[in-house]
Amino acid sequence: MTPVVAQGTFDLLHPGHVHYLRDAAEMGEELHVIIARSENVTHKAPPVVPDQQRREMVAALKPVDEAHLGHPEDIFVPIERIDPDVIALGYDQHHDEERLQAALSERGIDCEIRRASPLDRDDPERLLSTGRIIDRILEERTD
Repeated sequence: MTPVVAQGTFDLLHPGHVHYLRDAAEMGEELHVIIARSENVTHKAPPVVPDQQRREMVAALKPVDEAHLGHPEDIFVPIERIDPDVIALGYDQHHDEERLQAALSERGIDCEIRRASPLDRDDPERLLSTGRIIDRILEERTD
């Protein structure tokens, strides 16, 4: 069995999320997804959707074998528990792969880090980010 971990906020699911998770699932035989807790999201606006609801939505997606909420204080706790062979990063996720690999090694976690492929962005109307979805809602639904 080749366990893979994917992780993210997954606020307002969109085709970019599905593409990332499909790619991640193809990197192994069992896909575990770690959903960031709201209080740990510091690199962008906090999620709109509550933690448990985001976990339930991700768990319902076909490529996902198991969805987990992240640890409130230590992002590596669920990774240690799952013990993946691969950590799949999203194509445009902000992670520094060298720093992540060093942190994993420091904790004795031996796994490969891979990036998902980019999603074809030919259609300018396609909403591929939570921020763009929120912007569109504000444009369409406010005076």
